[in-house]
Amino acid sequence: MPTPDELRLISHLHGGFPLSDRPFLEVARQLGWTEDTVIERLRHLLSHGELTRFGPLFQIERAGGRFVLAAMAVPEERFDAVAARVNALPEVAHNYRRDHALNMWFVIATETEDAVPAVIARIEAAAGLPVMAFPKEREYRVELRLPLLAPELHDAPH
Repeated sequence: MPTPDELRLISHLHGGFPLSDRPFLEVARQLGWTEDTVIERLRHLLSHGELTRFGPLFQIERAGGRFVLAAMAVPEERFDAVAARVNALPEVAHNYRRDHALNMWFVIATETEDAVPAVIARIEAAAGLPVMAFPKEREYRVELRLPLLAPELHDAPH
């Protein structure tokens, strides 16, 4: 479970990261921390799975790649094992459980559009289950920010 300071860091970084020679130093100054503290806290969050990714979001199609939303109906007794196999693939951006007949949803990210079928075939072979693919037809920008801290703790120095 992230500490209050780690939640403050995540909240601070959500939706913006300085574009500069020393972005972690800029963040540190804004939070009243040291650059090393920011970097170490991010490493800790990533290594403990509290953050699954730290990096930019970009339109992969502009670079020739492809994002595909995919889903599977996974028997409950196999869910964790199948999730581990799916998550082990470098092309799987993230994976989440849903209360639905298709209970495992994940995003496939490939460098080229024609690589998607091969990734789906690898997932199906590893899981022994069919993958339903939902390629993007149109892009919408929806930003969801959930509060991680009470407002009075958001920018308080620690």
